[in-house]
Formats: sequence, structure tokens, C-alpha cells
Amino acid sequence: MEPNQETGAESRTGVATYIVEAIVATCIVIMGAVVLQGSWALGSGWTSDGPGAGYFPFYIGIILCISGVGTLYQALLGKNRNTDVFVDGEQLKRVLSVLLPALVYVLAIQFVGIYMASAVYIALFMIILGKFSPIKSVITALIVVVLFFFMFEVWFKVPLFKGQFDPLSFLGY
Repeated sequence: MEPNQETGAESRTGVATYIVEAIVATCIVIMGAVVLQGSWALGSGWTSDGPGAGYFPFYIGIILCISGVGTLYQALLGKNRNTDVFVDGEQLKRVLSVLLPALVYVLAIQFVGIYMASAVYIALFMIILGKFSPIKSVITALIVVVLFFFMFEVWFKVPLFKGQFDPLSFLGY
């Protein structure tokens, strides 16, 4: 944690930007190492009929590792290290107020399918974050989901994931 950073009349506290950059750079290096290992296992060399299956991914992994190490160096040891606060508490709350419901939505799709999860997600998002009335929110969510159901399932004949419990099986789709 860095000391308070003055921005106008109020002070912000939080994690410095260079620390977040270092964490992301470390993740890129790890990702590059995983790509290198996987491409090595596939065969990253040149075979009798051309490049092996891991030839191009191997070099992508090298590029990821080099760029990650370069970014990590700049973040931790560079002259122009960014010590500004990356995100303060209020900004983090706003981001999490959207991210956490989205994660729950993605998990709900696995169980009740995209249509049911989308209806609940849209309605609750409108009620809680949008401050719309519950009646308008539920009606809007149902209209959107029914429209998408007809568009994909009926008109385009493209079935979307119904979930493990398939609560809409009574419709015959």
C-alpha cells in the first residue's frame, strides 16, 4: 500500500498502479510458461513434413514471457514507476457491484439455462442497480427473454443452453 495520494480536495488510498502492473505481468509470464510447456509437449520443433503442432504456440509463449518480464521490470524497477492509486474503495465497490452479479449469472446459466438466468439477471439488475420499479423490471426482463427465445429457438433454429435442470422443457424445445 502506498501512502495517501492527493487528488484535488480529497485523498485516495489503495493499491499503487505499479503493484497491479507487476501482478498482471507475473500472470502473463505464468501464462507464457504454460503455453511453452504445452507446445513443448505437442512438439515444438520442425518435423519431416513441416512445423510440429506446437511450433507456433512455442514462439507465442516466448513472446508472452519476454513481454511479461519486460513489463514486470518496468513496473518494479523502471524510472517512471506509476505510484498513483489504481483503484480506491468506492471505485472497487462499483466494479464489484457489476462483476459479482455477472459471475452469479454465469453460474446460474449452468443450472437453469440462459433464458431463466437472463430473466432473473435483467430484472434484479434493473431493480437493484437501476432503481426501476419491480413491475417494470420483471415485464422488461420477460419481454427480452421471450424475444430472444423466439429469435434463437423458433426463427433461427439455434438452440441455446437450457441448463442441467431444463426448466423450460415443457415448451418442447
